Amino acid sequence: MTHLLEVEGADVLYGEFQALHAVDVRLTEGETLAVIGANGAGKSTLLKLIAGAMRPRSGVVRLDGADVTALPEYARVRSGIALTPEGRRIFGSMTVEENLLVGAHSKRPGPWDLASVYEAFPILAELKGRRGGVLSGGQQQAAAIARALMSNPRLLLLDEVSLGLAPVVIADIYAALPRITAKGTTALIVEQDLSQVLKAADRVQCLLEGRTVLEASAADVTRDQVAAAYFGLERKAS
Repeated sequence: MTHLLEVEGADVLYGEFQALHAVDVRLTEGETLAVIGANGAGKSTLLKLIAGAMRPRSGVVRLDGADVTALPEYARVRSGIALTPEGRRIFGSMTVEENLLVGAHSKRPGPWDLASVYEAFPILAELKGRRGGVLSGGQQQAAAIARALMSNPRLLLLDEVSLGLAPVVIADIYAALPRITAKGTTALIVEQDLSQVLKAADRVQCLLEGRTVLEASAADVTRDQVAAAYFGLERKAS
């Protein structure tokens, strides 16, 4: 079976520090994968690797069976990978709608345009003329996700969706995820808010110190199993 995304044996370094150790990720089209772990586990590094912002010392990244390991970021956007980075990075001097149109620069065909992203995030339709710099954190996060969708990605990478946001805002953003995946967009979510992401995901993969320590169906995994993997309790006990 051909997976939409395959990361195989990825070793990634920052100088002499190794952030990922032989990490494998496989994601089928239409699936939502949650990658969890404590700070420093390697989650954001994994997303940067998939998006093309980092190169592995060894290992391969494939999209729909094609080796994209050497492709730069802009080429991966054109091939169907979009990243919503940690910290949102909305252009403060531009309006919401102008920010969204920036996301459409790749001109990939697909279901996402201004009308469909406004349907997924109705608050953005109300704020489309407001400048990005005056938005709340939750509004900026919604705009950042919508901007990524405007590139019509096959694979949407979401980095720390809930970071710094109130619980009610986090719930609103996760409520939009079914509308996103219903249009055929596959999602990989890096997250620390386990209560939200385990409900949204089909599968969960936990990283600890740059290594995969748990892979399971989100419906079958227990909170105790997640906690043990997240904090490395099983490894310490052994």
